[in-house]
Amino acid sequence: MTYSFFSEYYDGLTENVGYKERADYLVELCRRHNHQWGTTLDLACGTGSLTLELYKRGIDIFGADASCDMLSEAQRKSYESDAKILYICQKMQELELYGGIDTCICTLDSINHLTKPDDVKRTFNNIAKYMTTGGLFVFDVNTVYKHRVILGNNCFIYDTDEVFCSWQNALDEKTDTVRIILDFFVPEGGVYKRECEEFCERAYSDSELTDWLVETGFEVRAIYDDMTFQKPKEISERNFFVAERI
Repeated sequence: MTYSFFSEYYDGLTENVGYKERADYLVELCRRHNHQWGTTLDLACGTGSLTLELYKRGIDIFGADASCDMLSEAQRKSYESDAKILYICQKMQELELYGGIDTCICTLDSINHLTKPDDVKRTFNNIAKYMTTGGLFVFDVNTVYKHRVILGNNCFIYDTDEVFCSWQNALDEKTDTVRIILDFFVPEGGVYKRECEEFCERAYSDSELTDWLVETGFEVRAIYDDMTFQKPKEISERNFFVAERI
């Protein structure tokens, strides 16, 4: 999945994400865990909105993503903000860095895009390989509940000034994998041009993710309900993991 077309409209379709609030939350999360950010990787950074917000808060951060088109948008925003942020084009499960990191964040259900457990383990292992002892790996995931109940086999519609987007899901109940089909309709010369992109996301249980983190050299310090410091509920749709490199 390269997000070649989606990248043009990603920011407009994710305006409700609240990047400033998420950046503030991550800063507070690290403070509560007595962690100094140090050199920070924003893994699967997308168009760099969160990367830029953390950079503005004085964090030494760089980003990595598998989509060149997403990174082009990230570089454009950094240039317009006069922000000196390095971006590298790499898949999570094939990560190769030039040096060590003290913090890694991976947000907005990017881990769910890894639909093979072995790829999740490889990603965790790669992060551990480059992370200093005591470093923090903070990531969020869509929950099994969200995949089964909220996403499921449902359809969603997004209508902005730039694009009309139809989002259709198909759930594989055996693996909790959702196949997502996005149809974009863009006004062009009095007619609508249609583009389509497709990808999958898989939900993993908290226990699975915890086991894989431990196997790859981490210790789970906390699991929080999205944007809170409370324990997840049965109906939580997104959970945050805080794992320390040991």
